[in-house]
Amino acid sequence: MMSQQPAGLTDWIAFLGRAEIPVLAHTVRELERLHENEAQLNARAVADVVTDDPLMTVKLLRYMQMHKHRNQTHELVDVKQTLLMMGLDTFFREVPPTPIAEDMLQEHRAALVYLLHTVRRAQRSAYYAFDWALRLHDMHAEEVQVSALLTHMSEMLMWCFSPERMLEIQRLQAADRTMRSADAQKLVLGFAGLELQRQLTVAWRLPELLRNLTDPALARSTRVRNVMLAANLARHSAQGWHDAALPDDFDEIAALLHMNPNKVMALVKAGPSIT
Repeated sequence: MMSQQPAGLTDWIAFLGRAEIPVLAHTVRELERLHENEAQLNARAVADVVTDDPLMTVKLLRYMQMHKHRNQTHELVDVKQTLLMMGLDTFFREVPPTPIAEDMLQEHRAALVYLLHTVRRAQRSAYYAFDWALRLHDMHAEEVQVSALLTHMSEMLMWCFSPERMLEIQRLQAADRTMRSADAQKLVLGFAGLELQRQLTVAWRLPELLRNLTDPALARSTRVRNVMLAANLARHSAQGWHDAALPDDFDEIAALLHMNPNKVMALVKAGPSIT
């Protein structure tokens, strides 16, 4: 763990831009398994592993955006296409699955638990958002999936690189249930997590949809609503299907998908089966 933390938002942006983004231990094991088995090694199999880990996903996309060709103007949001473009040999050589998040947080077990809970919410968000994008005949469903997966990217990075401060934020909110997350973050970090997320998304040239999530003028667009409703549903259902906010979620999802709220409730409860 770092002996000296970056002082403020600008320093954190600079630090994270240079840092090796950690990945999950499960991702390391699965990529090693594929790398050692040529019969199973292909872009689709690797993409499935990468997109199950939001940290590995942003690690890959950041690398590609920082190394894309001068004549490449379109965004890279489809992980499988990204892997086909760069080649699997280059991927394993230039974007190694290191360091490992669990190793970084071995002395901060509480922080690791929070990180893994956040990852699980991201996985659920991506599952829901991708499913709804397909139902809405979105021609760029992969961008919706990746954007939902990375909605809490900055929070995950801060759990990895600043676990003690993140735990202090949790303690403040536990002591005062009325304290907003942004207020607690400003007290401890000096800035709100949403602003860190926004600036990293711009600095790393991540999917436009991810940037649009922080633009109030686009809040009612179908794709932004899809991602935000998926994130809300994943958060509210994290502890089961009894949260008081869920009925409103079902109504809003029903309006998005033009479905009956009861059918939406049955649909979302049927998946995802992420443990």
